[in-house]
Amino acid sequence: MSEEIFLMKGNEAIAHAAIRYGADGYFGYPITPQSEILETLMNEAPWKTTGMIVLQAESETASINMVYGGAGCGKAVMTSSSSPGMSLMLEGVSYIAAGELPCLLVNVMRGGPGLGTIQPSQADYFQAVKGGGHGDYKLITLAPSSVQEMSDFVVLGFDLAFKYQTPVMILTDGVIGQMMEKVKLPAYKRRRTDAEIREQCPWATLGKPDSRKPNIITTLELDSQKMEINNLRLQAKYKKIENELCMHQEINCEDADYILVAFGSAARLCQKAMELARAKGIKVGLIRPITLWPFPSKEIDKYSSKIKGILTVEMNAGQMVEDVRLSVNGKVRVEHYGRMGGIVPTPSEVVDALENKFGLE
Repeated sequence: MSEEIFLMKGNEAIAHAAIRYGADGYFGYPITPQSEILETLMNEAPWKTTGMIVLQAESETASINMVYGGAGCGKAVMTSSSSPGMSLMLEGVSYIAAGELPCLLVNVMRGGPGLGTIQPSQADYFQAVKGGGHGDYKLITLAPSSVQEMSDFVVLGFDLAFKYQTPVMILTDGVIGQMMEKVKLPAYKRRRTDAEIREQCPWATLGKPDSRKPNIITTLELDSQKMEINNLRLQAKYKKIENELCMHQEINCEDADYILVAFGSAARLCQKAMELARAKGIKVGLIRPITLWPFPSKEIDKYSSKIKGILTVEMNAGQMVEDVRLSVNGKVRVEHYGRMGGIVPTPSEVVDALENKFGLE
């Protein structure tokens, strides 16, 4: 890793990390609150240095299909958008997942539904972790809670995408995207040559040497029996990912009577809420899921027989709470507290909600 320390926005960290990773291409369309990703890439002009292509497409639909094409060539390609823009991309995301192609997606969430607001939200949780588009597919979903993780998860996201041949999403929000923090960016890594891509990605459509048959990437299969086999292969891969990949953070859970579960920016404010609650004599811990899919179900469940209750804190009407309830399977009471429309709850609100919902006043 580089020892250079920078002060920048989370969105800017995404862009710089992509360049330093040796990404081959970014295809996107501006939408608040993630436009700085595209703006930073254009200002840095990596096509002059690393050779990375940066293109503002005519729409979100065009962007994701450019990613589809680049991913089919084994290139390290990515896009970014915010909630309604990501909704427009979901047909293409389903195609990419079905084609088992690696790519990186970034969703800097804003309030909805509809056009909503440009303020931060976490209401795209279902869209990300339940597939979002049509068909039975999954996205590895990473939830950063700092500018440093915005940078780190670009590297991690690309690495996971190529390891499992699947799209990976960084699911963040306008708080993390717009806030400024110190960040250590990754060291520069050169882009792979086409020869290296052919060796590492033998499925890539980079032209056919005489030694093999043509590579064909398609998601269409008119024979239902064969299509079921394709689906079973995908489900087996998703099961493998669930068995191998799970990231989370635990804080003060060992002696806790109550546990807060939150991701992203909500997890940051829950750290302060935990401190406020403990100052009042309420033993509170925090679990932060980092991979939203695969979800850290076992890690949450291990506390279900030791605590009195769980409160999920989300900037939505209650989405991740369903996965928490499935994790504990009725063994402990699970409640939800959230704000919507772009409103960020305060730590004191979280403590009040914990006391009200569990009768601790």
